[in-house]
Amino acid sequence: MSSFATTSAAPPHAAESGASVPSAPSTDAHGRLALLTAAQMVAGYASGAFSPVDVVTDVLAHIEANEPLINAFAWLDGEQALAAARASETRWRDGHAIGGAHGVDGVPVTIKDLLLVRGWPTLRGSRLVDPDQDWNEDSPAAARLHEAGAVILGKTTTAEYGWKALADSPLTGITRNPWHLDHTPGGSSGGAAAAAAIGYGPLHVATDGGGSTRLPAAHSGVFGFKPSFGRAPGYPAAHTGTLFHIAPMTRTVADAARLLRVIARPDARDWYAPPYVERDWLIGLDDGIQGLRIAFSPTLGFARVDPEVADRVDKAAALFQTLGARVQRADPDIGDPLTFLRVLVDAGVARLFESIPAERHALAETGFRAAAERGMGITAVQYLAAVQAREHLAQRLTAFVGNEWDLLITPTTTTVAPVADPAAEGYATGAAISPFTYPFNLSQQPAASVPIGLSAHGLPIGLQIVGPRHRDDLVLRAARAFERISPFPVLSRIRDV
Repeated sequence: MSSFATTSAAPPHAAESGASVPSAPSTDAHGRLALLTAAQMVAGYASGAFSPVDVVTDVLAHIEANEPLINAFAWLDGEQALAAARASETRWRDGHAIGGAHGVDGVPVTIKDLLLVRGWPTLRGSRLVDPDQDWNEDSPAAARLHEAGAVILGKTTTAEYGWKALADSPLTGITRNPWHLDHTPGGSSGGAAAAAAIGYGPLHVATDGGGSTRLPAAHSGVFGFKPSFGRAPGYPAAHTGTLFHIAPMTRTVADAARLLRVIARPDARDWYAPPYVERDWLIGLDDGIQGLRIAFSPTLGFARVDPEVADRVDKAAALFQTLGARVQRADPDIGDPLTFLRVLVDAGVARLFESIPAERHALAETGFRAAAERGMGITAVQYLAAVQAREHLAQRLTAFVGNEWDLLITPTTTTVAPVADPAAEGYATGAAISPFTYPFNLSQQPAASVPIGLSAHGLPIGLQIVGPRHRDDLVLRAARAFERISPFPVLSRIRDV
Protein backbone atom coordinates (compact mmCIF):
# COMPACT_ATOMS: atom_id res chain seq x y z
CA MET A 1 0.00 0.00 0.00
CA SER A 2 2.98 2.29 -0.20
CA SER A 3 5.00 3.94 -2.88
CA PHE A 4 7.96 4.12 -0.50
CA ALA A 5 9.80 0.83 -0.09
CA THR A 6 10.79 -0.09 3.44
CA THR A 7 13.49 -2.53 4.38
CA SER A 8 12.98 -5.71 6.36
CA ALA A 9 16.20 -5.20 8.26
CA ALA A 10 15.64 -4.84 12.00
CA PRO A 11 16.70 -1.48 13.48
CA PRO A 12 19.28 -1.23 16.24
CA HIS A 13 17.72 -1.39 19.69
CA ALA A 14 18.78 1.12 22.32
CA ALA A 15 16.97 2.96 25.09
CA GLU A 16 17.19 6.75 24.91
CA SER A 17 14.53 8.04 27.27
CA GLY A 18 14.80 11.52 28.72
CA ALA A 19 17.28 12.70 26.10
CA SER A 20 16.89 16.23 24.79
CA VAL A 21 16.64 17.04 21.09
CA PRO A 22 19.89 18.61 19.84
CA SER A 23 19.69 22.27 18.93
CA ALA A 24 22.43 21.97 16.30
CA PRO A 25 21.81 18.58 14.70
CA SER A 26 24.14 16.73 12.39
CA THR A 27 23.10 14.37 9.61
CA ASP A 28 25.74 11.72 10.19
CA ALA A 29 23.02 9.23 11.20
CA HIS A 30 19.35 9.04 10.42
CA GLY A 31 16.93 10.41 12.98
CA ARG A 32 18.89 13.50 14.02
CA LEU A 33 16.80 15.90 11.96
CA ALA A 34 13.68 13.75 12.25
CA LEU A 35 13.61 14.30 16.02
CA LEU A 36 13.58 18.09 15.86
CA THR A 37 10.51 20.00 16.90
CA ALA A 38 8.54 21.90 14.26
CA ALA A 39 9.92 25.15 15.66
CA GLN A 40 13.49 23.90 15.30
CA MET A 41 12.81 22.77 11.74
CA VAL A 42 11.36 26.12 10.71
CA ALA A 43 14.25 27.97 12.37
CA GLY A 44 16.73 25.77 10.50
CA TYR A 45 14.99 26.41 7.19
CA ALA A 46 15.00 30.16 7.80
CA SER A 47 18.70 30.23 8.69
CA GLY A 48 19.73 27.90 5.88
CA ALA A 49 21.27 25.39 8.31
CA PHE A 50 19.33 22.64 6.56
CA SER A 51 16.40 22.37 4.18
CA PRO A 52 13.00 20.64 4.05
CA VAL A 53 14.55 18.07 1.70
CA ASP A 54 17.25 17.31 4.30
CA VAL A 55 14.61 16.84 6.97
CA VAL A 56 12.20 14.73 4.92
CA THR A 57 15.03 12.54 3.64
CA ASP A 58 16.10 11.94 7.25
CA VAL A 59 12.54 11.24 8.40
CA LEU A 60 12.06 8.69 5.61
CA ALA A 61 15.32 6.96 6.57
CA HIS A 62 14.18 6.88 10.19
CA ILE A 63 10.86 5.37 9.12
CA GLU A 64 12.61 2.79 6.92
CA ALA A 65 14.75 1.63 9.83
CA ASN A 66 11.93 1.37 12.40
CA GLU A 67 8.67 0.81 10.55
CA PRO A 68 9.04 -2.96 9.95
CA LEU A 69 8.71 -3.49 13.70
CA ILE A 70 6.23 -0.73 14.55
CA ASN A 71 3.74 -0.69 11.62
CA ALA A 72 2.46 2.85 12.18
CA PHE A 73 1.57 3.59 8.55
CA ALA A 74 -1.47 2.48 6.59
CA TRP A 75 -0.14 4.46 3.61
CA LEU A 76 3.28 6.00 3.10
CA ASP A 77 4.27 8.01 0.03
CA GLY A 78 7.94 8.95 0.14
CA GLU A 79 8.05 10.18 -3.45
CA GLN A 80 5.21 12.65 -2.95
CA ALA A 81 6.71 13.78 0.36
CA LEU A 82 10.05 14.52 -1.27
CA ALA A 83 8.31 16.42 -4.07
CA ALA A 84 6.49 18.56 -1.49
CA ALA A 85 9.77 19.07 0.37
CA ARG A 86 11.49 20.29 -2.80
CA ALA A 87 8.68 22.77 -3.42
CA SER A 88 9.00 24.03 0.16
CA GLU A 89 12.77 24.28 -0.16
CA THR A 90 12.28 26.57 -3.15
CA ARG A 91 9.86 28.77 -1.22
CA TRP A 92 12.27 29.11 1.71
CA ARG A 93 15.19 29.87 -0.62
CA ASP A 94 13.21 32.51 -2.51
CA GLY A 95 11.79 34.19 0.60
CA HIS A 96 8.22 33.03 -0.01
CA ALA A 97 7.76 30.55 2.83
CA ILE A 98 4.15 30.20 3.98
CA GLY A 99 3.26 31.16 7.54
CA GLY A 100 6.60 32.51 8.71
CA ALA A 101 8.16 31.54 12.02
CA HIS A 102 4.88 30.12 13.39
CA GLY A 103 4.06 28.18 10.22
CA VAL A 104 4.52 24.59 9.08
CA ASP A 105 5.97 25.09 5.60
CA GLY A 106 8.21 22.08 4.93
CA VAL A 107 7.40 20.38 8.24
CA PRO A 108 6.58 16.64 8.02
CA VAL A 109 3.11 15.61 9.20
CA THR A 110 1.03 12.43 9.22
CA ILE A 111 -2.75 12.07 9.08
CA LYS A 112 -4.82 9.29 10.65
CA ASP A 113 -6.51 6.98 8.17
CA LEU A 114 -9.99 8.05 9.22
CA LEU A 115 -9.49 11.40 7.45
CA LEU A 116 -9.51 11.99 3.70
CA VAL A 117 -6.33 12.95 1.88
CA ARG A 118 -6.68 13.68 -1.81
CA GLY A 119 -5.15 10.98 -4.01
CA TRP A 120 -4.71 8.40 -1.25
CA PRO A 121 -7.22 5.74 -0.16
CA THR A 122 -8.95 6.24 3.18
CA LEU A 123 -9.72 2.67 4.24
CA ARG A 124 -10.28 3.32 7.97
CA GLY A 125 -8.53 0.13 9.04
CA SER A 126 -11.37 -1.88 7.55
CA ARG A 127 -12.15 -4.35 4.78
CA LEU A 128 -15.65 -2.86 4.67
CA VAL A 129 -14.44 0.12 2.63
CA ASP A 130 -14.36 -0.25 -1.14
CA PRO A 131 -10.82 0.73 -2.16
CA ASP A 132 -11.78 1.15 -5.81
CA GLN A 133 -13.28 4.62 -5.70
CA ASP A 134 -12.16 8.13 -6.48
CA TRP A 135 -10.16 9.57 -3.62
CA ASN A 136 -10.25 13.13 -4.92
CA GLU A 137 -11.11 15.16 -1.83
CA ASP A 138 -9.17 16.46 1.17
CA SER A 139 -10.60 16.52 4.66
CA PRO A 140 -10.45 20.02 6.21
CA ALA A 141 -7.27 19.15 8.12
CA ALA A 142 -5.52 17.84 5.01
CA ALA A 143 -6.69 20.83 2.95
CA ARG A 144 -5.36 23.34 5.48
CA LEU A 145 -2.03 21.50 5.77
CA HIS A 146 -1.61 21.41 2.00
CA GLU A 147 -2.35 25.15 1.86
CA ALA A 148 0.19 25.79 4.63
CA GLY A 149 2.98 23.99 2.77
CA ALA A 150 3.32 21.09 5.20
CA VAL A 151 4.81 17.82 3.90
CA ILE A 152 2.23 15.07 4.39
CA LEU A 153 4.14 11.79 4.65
CA GLY A 154 1.22 9.40 4.69
CA LYS A 155 -1.65 8.02 6.72
CA THR A 156 -1.31 6.37 10.11
CA THR A 157 -3.05 3.22 11.25
CA THR A 158 -6.28 3.05 13.21
CA ALA A 159 -8.50 0.46 14.81
CA GLU A 160 -11.35 -0.42 12.46
CA TYR A 161 -13.37 2.81 12.10
CA GLY A 162 -11.76 3.87 15.39
CA TRP A 163 -14.06 1.59 17.39
CA LYS A 164 -11.67 0.47 20.16
CA ALA A 165 -8.87 1.74 22.39
CA LEU A 166 -6.21 -0.40 20.71
CA ALA A 167 -4.12 -0.22 17.55
CA ASP A 168 -4.81 -3.37 15.57
CA SER A 169 -7.21 -3.78 12.68
CA PRO A 170 -8.32 -6.43 10.18
CA LEU A 171 -6.75 -4.41 7.37
CA THR A 172 -3.36 -3.28 8.66
CA GLY A 173 -2.65 -5.79 11.44
CA ILE A 174 -0.94 -4.88 14.71
CA THR A 175 0.70 -1.52 15.41
CA ARG A 176 3.22 -1.77 18.24
CA ASN A 177 4.44 0.53 20.99
CA PRO A 178 8.04 1.77 20.49
CA TRP A 179 8.54 1.70 24.27
CA HIS A 180 7.76 -2.05 24.35
CA LEU A 181 6.92 -3.93 21.17
CA ASP A 182 4.78 -6.47 22.99
CA HIS A 183 2.37 -3.70 23.96
CA THR A 184 -0.09 -1.55 22.04
CA PRO A 185 0.53 2.17 21.62
CA GLY A 186 -3.16 2.56 22.46
CA GLY A 187 -5.96 3.49 20.13
CA SER A 188 -7.67 4.16 18.09
CA SER A 189 -5.05 6.72 16.93
CA GLY A 190 -2.33 4.15 17.60
CA GLY A 191 -0.38 4.80 14.42
CA ALA A 192 -0.20 8.53 15.16
CA ALA A 193 0.93 7.86 18.73
CA ALA A 194 3.60 5.35 17.71
CA ALA A 195 4.81 7.69 14.96
CA ALA A 196 5.05 10.60 17.38
CA ALA A 197 6.80 8.48 20.01
CA ILE A 198 9.51 7.13 17.72
CA GLY A 199 9.99 10.45 15.92
CA TYR A 200 8.49 10.11 12.45
CA GLY A 201 8.49 13.90 12.25
CA PRO A 202 6.96 16.31 14.78
CA LEU A 203 3.29 16.71 13.75
CA HIS A 204 0.52 14.11 13.64
CA VAL A 205 -3.20 14.60 13.06
CA ALA A 206 -5.32 12.19 15.11
CA THR A 207 -9.00 11.91 15.99
CA ASP A 208 -10.80 11.48 19.29
CA GLY A 209 -14.34 10.07 19.61
CA GLY A 210 -14.03 8.72 23.14
CA GLY A 211 -10.37 9.08 24.03
CA SER A 212 -8.73 7.99 20.78
CA THR A 213 -6.08 10.73 20.97
CA ARG A 214 -5.55 11.11 24.71
CA LEU A 215 -5.45 7.40 25.50
CA PRO A 216 -2.73 6.48 22.97
CA ALA A 217 -0.84 9.63 23.91
CA ALA A 218 -0.75 8.39 27.51
CA HIS A 219 0.25 4.87 26.47
CA SER A 220 2.96 6.11 24.10
CA GLY A 221 4.51 8.91 26.15
CA VAL A 222 3.51 11.82 23.88
CA PHE A 223 1.24 14.86 24.04
CA GLY A 224 -2.32 14.48 22.79
CA PHE A 225 -4.81 17.34 22.71
CA LYS A 226 -8.54 17.05 22.04
CA PRO A 227 -9.70 20.60 21.36
CA SER A 228 -13.20 21.88 22.07
CA PHE A 229 -15.69 20.29 19.71
CA GLY A 230 -15.66 21.96 16.31
CA ARG A 231 -12.43 23.87 16.93
CA ALA A 232 -10.78 21.88 14.13
CA PRO A 233 -13.40 21.33 11.42
CA GLY A 234 -14.23 17.81 10.30
CA TYR A 235 -15.72 16.40 7.11
CA PRO A 236 -17.32 14.08 6.18
CA ALA A 237 -19.31 13.59 9.38
CA ALA A 238 -18.19 10.60 11.44
CA HIS A 239 -20.57 7.82 12.44
CA THR A 240 -19.99 8.90 16.06
CA GLY A 241 -21.43 12.32 15.24
CA THR A 242 -20.77 15.11 17.72
CA LEU A 243 -18.50 12.92 19.84
CA PHE A 244 -15.83 13.13 17.13
CA HIS A 245 -12.94 15.61 17.41
CA ILE A 246 -9.92 16.32 15.16
CA ALA A 247 -6.85 16.46 17.37
CA PRO A 248 -3.08 17.16 17.34
CA MET A 249 -0.63 14.50 18.52
CA THR A 250 2.94 15.70 19.09
CA ARG A 251 6.00 15.37 21.27
CA THR A 252 5.70 18.89 22.68
CA VAL A 253 2.90 21.24 23.67
CA ALA A 254 4.22 24.02 21.44
CA ASP A 255 4.09 21.75 18.40
CA ALA A 256 0.46 20.91 19.16
CA ALA A 257 -0.36 24.62 19.40
CA ARG A 258 1.41 25.22 16.08
CA LEU A 259 -0.53 22.39 14.40
CA LEU A 260 -3.83 23.56 15.88
CA ARG A 261 -3.29 27.01 14.37
CA VAL A 262 -3.39 25.38 10.93
CA ILE A 263 -6.09 22.73 11.28
CA ALA A 264 -8.46 25.05 13.18
CA ARG A 265 -8.89 27.30 10.16
CA PRO A 266 -12.46 27.35 8.87
CA ASP A 267 -14.07 24.97 6.41
CA ALA A 268 -17.64 25.53 5.24
CA ARG A 269 -18.26 21.77 4.93
CA ASP A 270 -18.44 21.42 8.73
CA TRP A 271 -21.72 23.07 9.73
CA TYR A 272 -21.19 22.16 13.40
CA ALA A 273 -18.11 24.37 13.65
CA PRO A 274 -18.41 27.53 15.79
CA PRO A 275 -17.71 30.96 14.29
CA TYR A 276 -14.05 31.16 13.37
CA VAL A 277 -11.78 33.51 15.27
CA GLU A 278 -8.23 33.92 13.97
CA ARG A 279 -5.84 32.84 16.71
CA ASP A 280 -2.18 31.94 17.05
CA TRP A 281 -2.19 29.36 19.83
CA LEU A 282 1.53 29.83 20.42
CA ILE A 283 0.90 33.34 21.75
CA GLY A 284 0.41 33.25 25.53
CA LEU A 285 1.45 29.60 25.75
CA ASP A 286 4.03 30.38 28.43
CA ASP A 287 1.77 32.59 30.56
CA GLY A 288 1.59 29.94 33.29
CA ILE A 289 -1.21 28.97 35.68
CA GLN A 290 -0.52 31.15 38.71
CA GLY A 291 -3.66 31.42 40.87
CA LEU A 292 -5.83 29.00 38.89
CA ARG A 293 -8.23 26.74 40.78
CA ILE A 294 -7.57 23.11 39.84
CA ALA A 295 -9.73 20.17 40.90
CA PHE A 296 -7.87 16.86 41.15
CA SER A 297 -10.12 13.83 40.75
CA PRO A 298 -8.17 10.56 40.98
CA THR A 299 -11.20 8.42 40.01
CA LEU A 300 -13.93 10.80 38.73
CA GLY A 301 -15.90 9.16 41.52
CA PHE A 302 -16.31 5.77 39.81
CA ALA A 303 -13.15 4.50 38.06
CA ARG A 304 -10.77 1.83 39.37
CA VAL A 305 -7.14 2.73 38.72
CA ASP A 306 -4.02 0.57 38.81
CA PRO A 307 -2.06 1.48 41.98
CA GLU A 308 1.15 2.35 40.12
CA VAL A 309 -0.73 4.66 37.74
CA ALA A 310 -2.60 6.24 40.66
CA ASP A 311 0.64 6.87 42.55
CA ARG A 312 2.33 8.49 39.55
CA VAL A 313 -0.67 10.70 38.86
CA ASP A 314 -0.91 11.74 42.51
CA LYS A 315 2.74 12.89 42.47
CA ALA A 316 2.26 14.72 39.16
CA ALA A 317 -0.84 16.50 40.45
CA ALA A 318 1.18 17.87 43.35
CA LEU A 319 3.52 19.58 40.89
CA PHE A 320 0.75 21.91 39.76
CA GLN A 321 0.88 23.54 43.20
CA THR A 322 4.53 24.37 42.66
CA LEU A 323 3.40 26.25 39.54
CA GLY A 324 1.25 28.56 41.65
CA ALA A 325 -2.11 26.89 41.15
CA ARG A 326 -4.47 25.97 43.98
CA VAL A 327 -5.05 22.21 43.76
CA GLN A 328 -7.75 20.42 45.72
CA ARG A 329 -9.30 16.98 45.50
CA ALA A 330 -12.82 17.13 44.15
CA ASP A 331 -15.09 14.86 42.09
CA PRO A 332 -17.69 16.17 39.63
CA ASP A 333 -20.29 13.62 40.86
CA ILE A 334 -21.32 12.39 37.42
CA GLY A 335 -21.41 8.60 37.70
CA ASP A 336 -20.18 6.46 34.83
CA PRO A 337 -21.83 7.62 31.56
CA LEU A 338 -20.82 4.45 29.71
CA THR A 339 -24.34 3.03 29.48
CA PHE A 340 -25.80 5.91 27.49
CA LEU A 341 -22.54 6.51 25.62
CA ARG A 342 -22.85 2.99 24.24
CA VAL A 343 -26.37 3.74 23.01
CA LEU A 344 -25.12 6.77 21.08
CA VAL A 345 -22.10 4.96 19.65
CA ASP A 346 -23.87 1.69 18.82
CA ALA A 347 -26.62 3.57 17.01
CA GLY A 348 -23.98 5.31 14.94
CA VAL A 349 -22.26 2.01 14.12
CA ALA A 350 -25.61 0.52 13.10
CA ARG A 351 -26.24 3.44 10.78
CA LEU A 352 -22.77 2.95 9.28
CA PHE A 353 -23.43 -0.75 8.65
CA GLU A 354 -26.74 0.13 7.06
CA SER A 355 -24.82 2.10 4.42
CA ILE A 356 -22.58 -0.88 3.58
CA PRO A 357 -23.77 -3.83 1.45
CA ALA A 358 -24.88 -6.66 3.76
CA GLU A 359 -22.67 -9.19 2.00
CA ARG A 360 -19.60 -7.26 3.24
CA HIS A 361 -20.60 -7.17 6.92
CA ALA A 362 -18.82 -10.45 7.70
CA LEU A 363 -15.52 -8.76 6.81
CA ALA A 364 -15.76 -6.57 9.92
CA GLU A 365 -14.05 -7.31 13.21
CA THR A 366 -16.24 -9.31 15.58
CA GLY A 367 -16.52 -6.62 18.26
CA PHE A 368 -17.32 -3.91 15.73
CA ARG A 369 -20.01 -6.06 14.13
CA ALA A 370 -21.47 -6.78 17.58
CA ALA A 371 -21.79 -3.04 18.22
CA ALA A 372 -23.76 -2.71 14.98
CA GLU A 373 -26.05 -5.55 15.99
CA ARG A 374 -26.72 -3.91 19.35
CA GLY A 375 -27.39 -0.64 17.59
CA MET A 376 -29.99 -2.22 15.32
CA GLY A 377 -32.09 -2.98 18.39
CA ILE A 378 -32.06 0.56 19.84
CA THR A 379 -35.42 2.31 19.71
CA ALA A 380 -35.92 6.01 19.00
CA VAL A 381 -37.10 6.49 22.58
CA GLN A 382 -33.95 4.85 23.96
CA TYR A 383 -31.77 6.98 21.72
CA LEU A 384 -33.48 10.22 22.77
CA ALA A 385 -33.16 9.21 26.42
CA ALA A 386 -29.40 8.81 25.85
CA VAL A 387 -29.28 12.25 24.21
CA GLN A 388 -31.02 13.73 27.25
CA ALA A 389 -28.65 11.95 29.64
CA ARG A 390 -25.76 13.39 27.67
CA GLU A 391 -27.22 16.89 28.03
CA HIS A 392 -27.47 16.49 31.80
CA LEU A 393 -23.89 15.20 32.01
CA ALA A 394 -22.57 18.05 29.88
CA GLN A 395 -24.41 20.62 31.99
CA ARG A 396 -22.82 19.18 35.13
CA LEU A 397 -19.31 18.99 33.68
CA THR A 398 -19.39 22.45 32.14
CA ALA A 399 -20.51 23.87 35.48
CA PHE A 400 -17.81 21.92 37.34
CA VAL A 401 -14.98 22.94 34.98
CA GLY A 402 -15.60 26.59 34.25
CA ASN A 403 -17.71 27.82 37.16
CA GLU A 404 -16.55 25.85 40.20
CA TRP A 405 -13.00 25.17 38.94
CA ASP A 406 -10.73 26.58 36.25
CA LEU A 407 -9.27 23.18 35.34
CA LEU A 408 -9.68 19.51 36.22
CA ILE A 409 -6.85 16.97 36.32
CA THR A 410 -7.28 13.18 36.34
CA PRO A 411 -5.39 10.09 35.22
CA THR A 412 -5.70 9.65 31.46
CA THR A 413 -6.05 5.87 31.65
CA THR A 414 -6.60 3.30 34.37
CA THR A 415 -3.59 1.16 33.37
CA VAL A 416 -0.44 1.24 31.32
CA ALA A 417 -0.67 -0.01 27.73
CA PRO A 418 -2.12 -3.53 27.38
CA VAL A 419 -0.50 -6.17 25.19
CA ALA A 420 -0.78 -5.61 21.45
CA ASP A 421 -1.54 -9.08 20.13
CA PRO A 422 -5.25 -10.09 20.14
CA ALA A 423 -4.16 -13.71 20.70
CA ALA A 424 -2.09 -12.90 23.80
CA GLU A 425 -3.17 -13.09 27.41
CA GLY A 426 -4.07 -9.66 28.78
CA TYR A 427 -5.47 -8.30 25.51
CA ALA A 428 -8.48 -6.13 26.35
CA THR A 429 -10.67 -3.83 24.26
CA GLY A 430 -13.02 -2.70 27.01
CA ALA A 431 -13.94 0.83 28.01
CA ALA A 432 -12.44 0.10 31.45
CA ILE A 433 -9.16 1.41 30.01
CA SER A 434 -10.55 4.87 29.29
CA PRO A 435 -13.27 5.96 31.76
CA PHE A 436 -11.49 9.30 32.20
CA THR A 437 -11.61 10.27 28.55
CA TYR A 438 -15.08 9.62 27.13
CA PRO A 439 -17.00 11.91 29.54
CA PHE A 440 -15.30 14.89 27.88
CA ASN A 441 -16.25 13.80 24.38
CA LEU A 442 -19.82 13.82 25.65
CA SER A 443 -19.36 17.31 27.11
CA GLN A 444 -17.18 18.50 24.19
CA GLN A 445 -14.67 20.18 26.52
CA PRO A 446 -10.98 20.55 25.63
CA ALA A 447 -8.78 17.91 27.24
CA ALA A 448 -5.13 16.91 26.92
CA SER A 449 -2.90 14.06 28.03
CA VAL A 450 0.61 14.90 29.21
CA PRO A 451 3.32 12.28 29.83
CA ILE A 452 4.31 12.02 33.49
CA GLY A 453 6.94 9.28 33.42
CA LEU A 454 7.36 5.56 33.04
CA SER A 455 6.11 2.56 34.98
CA ALA A 456 8.47 0.07 36.62
CA HIS A 457 8.33 -1.92 33.37
CA GLY A 458 9.19 1.10 31.24
CA LEU A 459 5.71 1.89 29.91
CA PRO A 460 4.49 5.51 29.75
CA ILE A 461 1.82 6.96 32.05
CA GLY A 462 -0.30 10.03 31.31
CA LEU A 463 -2.20 12.71 33.20
CA GLN A 464 -5.29 14.39 31.75
CA ILE A 465 -5.98 18.14 31.91
CA VAL A 466 -9.56 19.27 31.20
CA GLY A 467 -10.69 22.85 30.65
CA PRO A 468 -13.91 24.81 30.17
CA ARG A 469 -15.54 24.69 26.75
CA HIS A 470 -13.74 26.91 24.26
CA ARG A 471 -10.84 27.57 26.68
CA ASP A 472 -8.39 25.51 24.67
CA ASP A 473 -5.77 28.12 25.50
CA LEU A 474 -6.07 27.38 29.21
CA VAL A 475 -5.50 23.64 28.73
CA LEU A 476 -2.51 24.30 26.49
CA ARG A 477 -1.07 26.77 29.01
CA ALA A 478 -1.41 24.28 31.85
CA ALA A 479 0.15 21.49 29.79
CA ARG A 480 3.03 23.76 28.78
CA ALA A 481 3.60 24.88 32.37
CA PHE A 482 3.79 21.24 33.47
CA GLU A 483 6.09 20.35 30.56
CA ARG A 484 8.54 23.09 31.59
CA ILE A 485 9.10 21.60 35.05
CA SER A 486 8.65 17.95 34.06
CA PRO A 487 10.05 17.44 30.54
CA PHE A 488 8.42 14.65 28.57
CA PRO A 489 10.44 11.44 28.02
CA VAL A 490 11.83 11.10 24.50
CA LEU A 491 12.70 8.07 22.37
CA SER A 492 14.90 8.10 19.28
CA ARG A 493 15.03 4.35 18.78
CA ILE A 494 12.84 1.41 19.68
CA ARG A 495 13.40 0.64 23.32
CA ASP A 496 15.12 -2.65 24.16
CA VAL A 497 13.28 -4.30 27.09
